[in-house]
Formats: sequence, structure tokens, C-alpha cells
Amino acid sequence: MAFELIIIIAVIIYLRRSLQTAVTMPEWNQKLLWFMYAAIALIVFQFKFTSIGQWLSIILLSWLTYILYTNEKFKSAKFIITAIMPFLVVSVVTGAVNLISTSFYDQWQNWLDTANTFTIIWAFGTWFVTKRQQKELIKARKKAVEEEQNNKVITEMKAQLEVQVAERTAELTKQKEELEFALHELKATQTQLIQSEKMASLGELTAGIAHEIQNPLNFVNNFSEVNKELISELVDEVDKKNYDEVKAIANDIKENSEKINHHGKRAGDIVKGMLQHSRTSSGKKEVTDINALCDEYLRLSYHGLRAKDKSFNADFKTDFDEATGKINIIPQDIGRVILNLINNAFYAVNEKKKLNIDGYKPTISVQTKKLNNKIEIKVSDNGNGIPQKIVDKIFQPFFTTKPTGQGTGLGLSLSYDIIKAHGGEIKVETKVDEGNPDKFGKGEGTTFIIQLPII
Repeated sequence: MAFELIIIIAVIIYLRRSLQTAVTMPEWNQKLLWFMYAAIALIVFQFKFTSIGQWLSIILLSWLTYILYTNEKFKSAKFIITAIMPFLVVSVVTGAVNLISTSFYDQWQNWLDTANTFTIIWAFGTWFVTKRQQKELIKARKKAVEEEQNNKVITEMKAQLEVQVAERTAELTKQKEELEFALHELKATQTQLIQSEKMASLGELTAGIAHEIQNPLNFVNNFSEVNKELISELVDEVDKKNYDEVKAIANDIKENSEKINHHGKRAGDIVKGMLQHSRTSSGKKEVTDINALCDEYLRLSYHGLRAKDKSFNADFKTDFDEATGKINIIPQDIGRVILNLINNAFYAVNEKKKLNIDGYKPTISVQTKKLNNKIEIKVSDNGNGIPQKIVDKIFQPFFTTKPTGQGTGLGLSLSYDIIKAHGGEIKVETKVDEGNPDKFGKGEGTTFIIQLPII
């Protein structure tokens, strides 16, 4: 049985190397080692305790055979098991016969030895024939081990990635919440600033409105007094039965009443305009006389500035195209744009006037014109002009050339947004001192041009 045990030891060594059991099947690698140690120990029993050694050898062979055939992890070594199985069976039978009946063994020894020889030839022959399969098996096992290792690495990386994704998602969620809060705060601040800009322009309007509304009120008061006197005269003429004079006085009273009505409506329109400017825009477009709107805000701006600064004085001109007619706009919004441009124009000419240039006469002009399917509004001044390096910045929010406290930097930005919302465009043309183009100086002035579609 020593030869059989040596074969078993060789098979175990081969299995451990070819299947790399130390890596792929560490628990069975340990068992195979115990098989090998047991086989070595049994070789020693063969010399000292022959019968015991044979029985133990038979048990070991049977156990190994059972394990190789029934264990799923050794299926990849099927060709090895197939190669040595006849040898293992004959060896077990030979040992059993020898132990059970020596005379029977001696009688069939030649046949058993011959069978054993053929099983050895079969084992080595099958082994060599399946050498290619063996290499493929080794390659497959290595690939399987690599894939398992790769899968393990991938699993670990996936777990790490999921953790990182979760952390990043939480971080992004937090950043999103912070951004939403910041956006909310920014919108609230923007609303407050827009309201501040509106109230600033409303403050400039107040004095002008007071001046403008005083004129029609004076007319109303004066014609009311005249009518009062005419009514007294009318009563006297009735008593005298002078009916021709009664008719003449009645006609005068009628004309005066019409004038009172006219100037009363004028005062009402001024108050209406003030209220429209002060309240939040409804966002609803109305058919509006653009010439009347420009004229009203031009006069209100002028009288407002005069009320704030008694030394302020400037000429203003108008050139309104009667063909413009009425267009569909949001009047309080477009009025706000016109007011802002006129205020800026008056500011520009007043600043240039402070330079005490000989022969300089501060003048602004407001012009309207119909161009095909558009209405054009021009607000021009003969001030210092705008330096080329800041022309591209004037429509940016919070950009202003005025001293601190005199401008929010939102007027032109809001004007730009309002005109764009109406489907129009706003642009600027300016001429500065050619010898000093980057500074405010002896320029020829600035013209803001608004074009609105006729809808």
C-alpha cells in the first residue's frame, strides 16, 4: 500500500498547486494537508503494523475518494479524479482482499497486480492527455480568483463610492438650502431696493406735482369766484327783467364752468399719475398717449428739481410726433423709465453748468417719432457725456456715477428690464471730449433712445 499512499500524496500536492487551494479554498487546503500528513504516517505503519496500516490506508483512500466526488469545490479537478479513480478502486479492493483472505489474495495476486498496473497506466495516460485541460483549468482558476478579487475590490469601491455619494448628496442638499435661502434674501433685498428707488423718484416728483396741481387749482378757484359774482349780477338782471343781459351772463357762467371742469380734470389726472407711480405695477397694459405721458413727466421732473434746488434752471424742448397716437403699454412702468431718463438728463446738464463754461446753456429735449411698427422716444441732453470706459456698465445694477447718497444705481437697470419686458430696446449715444474721452468734461451730451413695438 506504500505505493498507493505515495500516489495519494502526489495527487494532494498536485491539487493544492493546480487549484491554488491555499488562496481559493483555504479551509479545504488545511484538510488536504491533514490527508497528506496522514498518508505519510500510514507509510510508516506499512512497515511496522502492516494490517493496521492497510486498514487505515483503505479508510483514507475511501474517504479521499468520497470527498473528491461529492464536494462541489473539487469539480474543477474532475479529470484528475477520473484519472486516479480506477487506481484507487483496485488498490482498495486489493488491500481488502489481502486483509480478508490471504490465500484468496495469493490465488488472484497476478490478476490484481495486472489490474493495478493497467490502472497506473490509465492514470498517467489520462493525466498526460488532459494536460491541456489542466492548463486551461489552472488559467480558469486564476481568472476566477482574479475576478473574485476584482469583485471584492469593486464591492469595496462601490461601498466607498456610495458613502461618498451620500456625503456629497447631503453636502449638495445643504448647499442648495443655503443657496435657496440666499436667493430668498436677495429677492427680498432687491424688492426693498426697487421700492426705495420708486420712493426716491416719488420724492422728486412730489414738489413738481405740487407745482403742477397748483395751476389748475388756481384756475378752479378764480373761475369759481368769478361765477359767484356773475350769479349775483344774474339775479339783479332777472329782477330788472333785462333778459338779454341775463342770457349773456348765463353764457359766461357756462364757459367758466367748463373751464372749472377742464382744470379740475387736469388736477385729477395729475393726482392719478402720482398714484400710479407710487403703487406697485399691476402688470396690465393700457392704451396710453405716449406724447402726453412724456410731456407730463418732463414737467413734473423739472418742477420737482426746481422745488428742491431754487438755483436750478434749464431749458427743455419737446418734439412730439402726432402720428405716434396711443400704444399699448403699462403706463406706470414706462412713465418710471421716462422720469428716470429725464432726471438723469437734468442732473447731467446741471453738473456741466457748475463748470462755469462760457456760453453754455443747459438744455434737454424729449422727442417722439413713429418708425414703421415702432415708437421711438429720445431723451437728449447737452451735458458732459458718458466716458467710453463706462458706457457698457451703465445698465448694470448698482452702477452709478453719482456721489454716495445721491443715487442707488438701480434706475437704468430697472429701466432696461422694463423696456425689455415690453419687447422693446433701449440704447445710448454719447459724445465726450475727444481730447479726454475717459473723463467727464466738455462733451457734447448724451441721448437715450427707447424703441417700443406698436401692438
